[in-house]
Amino acid sequence: MLFGAVLTAEGGPVELGESSIVMENAVLRGTKRDPLILGRQVLVGPTSYLTGCRVEDEVFLATGSRVFNGARIGTRSEVRINGIVHLRTVLPADSMVPIGWVAVGDPVRILPPEDHEGIWAVQKPLDFPGYVFGLDRPADGESLMPAIADRFGRSLGRHSDDEQV
Repeated sequence: MLFGAVLTAEGGPVELGESSIVMENAVLRGTKRDPLILGRQVLVGPTSYLTGCRVEDEVFLATGSRVFNGARIGTRSEVRINGIVHLRTVLPADSMVPIGWVAVGDPVRILPPEDHEGIWAVQKPLDFPGYVFGLDRPADGESLMPAIADRFGRSLGRHSDDEQV
């Protein structure tokens, strides 16, 4: 692990495989539902963010890549600069997500970021609010944020007596 990398297992386990490298300012977070598991010889690039996912052996996650809850990335795959592997997506072995593109679904579709309608058509039924937060998607004109802020506030409140070391 290089300077500024953060591994947080407060929500769930984080496991790093042999000879894996986590570069500067990357964040790896386990969740209660989905532990974060990196296989052997994985490189996680600077400023990447991984939460509750499984990454198999010999995977390259370039700078700024994002891998979300319940995702699985197959052996020898690449997620290039600022690529995204969305919630509950399965990226088969030897796959590649191009620079800035979005992988979504199972079976996976790999789409350019400007294809919001195509991404949303696959992403919406994956139910991000329900899967990640246990909340129903709000009606039009309403927001999830009050419930999310309340939940995170209570969770983080457990640290109000922490001492800086």
